[in-house]
Amino acid sequence: MTNHICDRLKTLGIDLPLPGPPAAAYVMAATTGNTVFLSGHIAKKDGKPWVGKLGLDMDTETGKAAAKSIAIDLIATLQNHLGSLDKVKRIVKVMGLVNSTAEFTEQHLVVNGCSELLFEVFGEAGMHARSAFGVAQIPLGACVEIELIAEI
Repeated sequence: MTNHICDRLKTLGIDLPLPGPPAAAYVMAATTGNTVFLSGHIAKKDGKPWVGKLGLDMDTETGKAAAKSIAIDLIATLQNHLGSLDKVKRIVKVMGLVNSTAEFTEQHLVVNGCSELLFEVFGEAGMHARSAFGVAQIPLGACVEIELIAEI
C-alpha cells in the first residue's frame, strides 16, 4: 500500500480483512489490460450475510453502514488481487444493488456509504461514476451488493 493510502486507512480506523472466496462459479477479481473488475460483494456483519430489505426491516442509515462495510471488503479484494493498492490509478465505476421494497427510493443514499469511503481512502482517484438500483432480492438475502471497476 502507498503510505498515504495506508495512513488514510489507519486514520479512519480501518483494518482490511482477508478477502473471502467466491460464493459460486466465478472469481472475485479479473484484470484485462489496465482495468480490474471486481465481482459483486455482499454486505456482511460478523462474517455472515447482512440480511435485510430496505424500506421493510432496515432504514437508509443502516443500509449506508452496510454499503460502507462493502467498500472495505472491495478495497481488501483490490489489495489482495493487485498486491498493492498503489497500483490503483482510479476507481472508475461503482454499481450498487439494494435489496428494497418497491416503495423505497433512497438506493442512491444507501450506496453513498461505499462511495464516500472510497473518496476518503483514495482521494481524487476515488471519484467514480456510479449506478444504484433497487432489486427484489440479493443472494443469501443480503441487504446490499456492490461491484467495482478500477484502472491500474
